[in-house]
Amino acid sequence: MPSLRSWRLPASSLSSSTRLSTSRTLPRLRPLANLHVRGYKASSGRQPQPPRDIMTGEIVALPDIDPSLVKIQDNPKRKTPPPSSKLVFGRTFTDHMLTIPWSSASGWGTPEIKPYGPLVLDPSCTVFHYAFTTFEGMKAYRNEDGTVRLFRPDKNMARLNRSASRIALPAFDGEALSQLIQKLVLMDSEWIPKEKGYSLYIRPTMIGTQNALGVGPSSDALLFVICSPVGPYYASGFKPVQLLASTKYVRAAPGGTGSYKIGANYAPGVVPQSEAAKEGYSQNLWLYGDEHEITEVGTMNLFVSFKKPDGTVELATPPLDDIVLPGVTRLSVLELAREHVKGNKIPGLPEKLEVNERRMVMAEIVEAQKNGTLLEIFGTGTAAIVSAVDRIGFQGKDIPIPVGPDGMGPIAKAVLDRVVGIQTGEFEHEWSVIAKDTVGKK
Repeated sequence: MPSLRSWRLPASSLSSSTRLSTSRTLPRLRPLANLHVRGYKASSGRQPQPPRDIMTGEIVALPDIDPSLVKIQDNPKRKTPPPSSKLVFGRTFTDHMLTIPWSSASGWGTPEIKPYGPLVLDPSCTVFHYAFTTFEGMKAYRNEDGTVRLFRPDKNMARLNRSASRIALPAFDGEALSQLIQKLVLMDSEWIPKEKGYSLYIRPTMIGTQNALGVGPSSDALLFVICSPVGPYYASGFKPVQLLASTKYVRAAPGGTGSYKIGANYAPGVVPQSEAAKEGYSQNLWLYGDEHEITEVGTMNLFVSFKKPDGTVELATPPLDDIVLPGVTRLSVLELAREHVKGNKIPGLPEKLEVNERRMVMAEIVEAQKNGTLLEIFGTGTAAIVSAVDRIGFQGKDIPIPVGPDGMGPIAKAVLDRVVGIQTGEFEHEWSVIAKDTVGKK
């Protein structure tokens, strides 16, 4: 049954019998004639009917995403995937895309998987003027036995819902969208490279599409998903990167939107990264406040490893609070490391390991490097998975960071191997979800 969490009518506008009925279990929504959605031209097809109170006929909730109503249009001009060695991150796209319109008047409309192509949007759409856009980054992997796996899609769905709520975009049934994404990935599974380190990058995106100027909640939205075959995120492979820790720019501040994956957080980071590149650094190390608190690295979460006096190794990462994005890879590294501490050992991780989410400042990094207790630093994210750091520029000086012979420290190497092993099915794990075709079926 589809979820009814998306949008509800104000309780004050409903009768007492209607308000009582909203707590009851409602049947699967039935098709209704096609409804026009402002801002995005939806194709004809079945539409879910809003559930109504059986006594009064009043609408009690708007339809959520219903995978059983999906309309599929096969691409008659399928392309031949390019050689994996020619892939550039985010530049090549598969044959199909998924689109689902939403309206505050009619809820989520008919999902459609169709040939990849341009969207038709009015110039006044809210996404163009007020940055009503949020997105996710996911990956699908092809196994040696031909199965296709997704890595923790439930976490991406939850984060997308959380980000959407921050910018007044509609909520949706995450499991329903996950089913539709699996169908899309299976339709374009020939685009998933077979080579180690390659995958299919999946980009779910939600945008406001109301045709009107003026700041306020968008009455219309479009959720779409596109896919791109990718190789290693950095052209240099898994070689260490260099960071510029600067106080000139701030990525996020308390009470802002730094902990949400919305488009408005990314464009402002382009100029700082360009300036860092001119100085010979790969990325920015984002600092906050007078004490130069460490938050994130580029568009990744950050981990630091310290050696304690009793020989214990501490693996620390900045707390989420509301200025750090809750990364899925970050969460995975933390959970794997904590499982190692509990006894589910991971080869390569220290025997005596302590895992903390805590505040760190640059003065601590500088001092640890001087006294030899700084062991390694690395970033984590969906695109790169793990990226080791070998140098940080701070206040006109470079801080050298230890790395191993493989271009990364032992902790980074251990968690990278385990995460990749889970993603590709080498290690059976509940995080690795085998894609199944379950949509379009009652």
